[in-house]
Order: sequence, then C-alpha cells, then structure tokens
Amino acid sequence: MPPKVKVTKEEIVRAATALVRKYGEEALGARALAAELCCSTQPIFSNFTSMEELRLAVIDEAERIGEEYIKKETDSGKYPPYKASGMAYIRFAGEEKELFRLLYMRDRTDELIPEHTGLGDRMEGMVQSQTGLGSEEARIFHLEMWALVHGIAVMLATGYLSPEEELISRMLTDAYQGLKERFVKEG
Repeated sequence: MPPKVKVTKEEIVRAATALVRKYGEEALGARALAAELCCSTQPIFSNFTSMEELRLAVIDEAERIGEEYIKKETDSGKYPPYKASGMAYIRFAGEEKELFRLLYMRDRTDELIPEHTGLGDRMEGMVQSQTGLGSEEARIFHLEMWALVHGIAVMLATGYLSPEEELISRMLTDAYQGLKERFVKEG
C-alpha cells in the first residue's frame, strides 16, 4: 500500500486560493481542489470541517494579499499614503480580479459586517491628519472617496473600463481636492 500523501492546511489554502484566482469562487469544490493538489478529498476534510470553513480561509488569504498591495504601494512613496491605498485597491482589482470579486463583490446580505475595520479606521485617521477634519467629517469624507475608488476598481475587475494609471491618479486627486475644499468650507 503506498504511503498517504501529507497535505498541510497551508498547502490546501494556497491551492484553493490559486483555484479561485484562476477560475473564480464558483470553482472552489472539494474534487477540483483535490485534483489541483493531486490527492483525494480526505486531506481537505481532515484539515477543514467544511468547504465553508475553507472558503473563509481563502477570504482571509485574499485579504492578506490585498493588504500586501496596499503596503507595497504605500512603501513605494510614489503617492501620499491615503492616495496610495486607493491606487493599490484599484490595482488589486485589476490584477487579481477573482480575489477582488470574492472580497468585495459577493452578496453580503447575511454577513455581519463590522462598522469599524482596521483599514477603514486607518484611512479615516489619515484623512483627519491631512485635512484637520473631525472624526465624523473624516468618516463621511472617506466614505465618499472610497465610493469613487471602489467604482473604478469594479470597472477594472469586470472589464467595463480600463483607465490608465495616470487618469486614475488624476481622478482621485480631483475628487480628494474637491471634497477637501467642500468640507473645509463647511467646517
């Protein structure tokens, strides 16, 4: 009898993420994943109690990859940190279409979505420090900016439009400056 193939939890998550990257979330099934790993489905279900648990692990991995985009863009110094975060989010949508869809274009009707997230709080803090706005104004400012950023990202992820980086940068600057002018006048 041949020895059993040892497949680690990390290898399963990596292979599942690769499957989603290539074919979308719909492709994430036990048999397809087992074929990708060249094993039976047994190692999958000995490491995960269900495919839903595995799907949540893939979501965590996709979030980690998205955070890497933000860190890389911010560390490059090409844009101010707040703008770099938006540019990275948009780049992630264009380069990792299926992971972006998994994270930001899935039905969340039955999900408990936290009001505050670490990333959202950091972005609002950046707006506060750059503009001098109070926390509520910074929250609304960020929400309005992020609606634009997300819209551009969705256009890239769905292939609706593919604007050049220079145009995206200009759009974000224009929106930021316009919002800043409006909020400072109101404040």
